[in-house]
Amino acid sequence: CVKQFIQKKAKGDSFPRKLPVMHHQMQPTLRKVGSAIKPSEEEIRRNPRARSAIMRVAERLVDGRCQIEQGGWQ
Repeated sequence: CVKQFIQKKAKGDSFPRKLPVMHHQMQPTLRKVGSAIKPSEEEIRRNPRARSAIMRVAERLVDGRCQIEQGGWQ
């Protein structure tokens, strides 16, 4: 769910092909940062429930500035 959300927001708004849309209207609102982060062996040993966790990170793009936003755990 988080993975799909980040992909959709990083792509930008989608409009029908024949609709006249200006380039600046299609700007993405997120930028994916790195790849998925999985828990270390140490963390899994301390917390067995962490073995299926995946953290995804994205930067929110607001007025040309970036703000860190964590995608959450799946």
